[in-house]
Amino acid sequence: MQHRLELDGRERLMVSGVEEVERFDEEEIVMSTTAGTLVVGGTGLHIGKLNLDGGELHVDGSIHTLLYEDTAPSQGGLFRRLFG
Repeated sequence: MQHRLELDGRERLMVSGVEEVERFDEEEIVMSTTAGTLVVGGTGLHIGKLNLDGGELHVDGSIHTLLYEDTAPSQGGLFRRLFG
């Protein structure tokens, strides 16, 4: 399933490649996608459409942030990579 984001005027977001909605409220929606965990932040957020079989989610509201959380294991800091 391919991951895609489409933001229309910071008031409507369409996301494809959604595997699961982990949690949501009016200020934050956290979802697992095929590209990693996506956090949508804003005010007055609500899910207008959710189709997990098709991997599609529509969010309405005032969208302020889109953030991908890195869930990959850490490779260590710069000094650890340099000096092992």
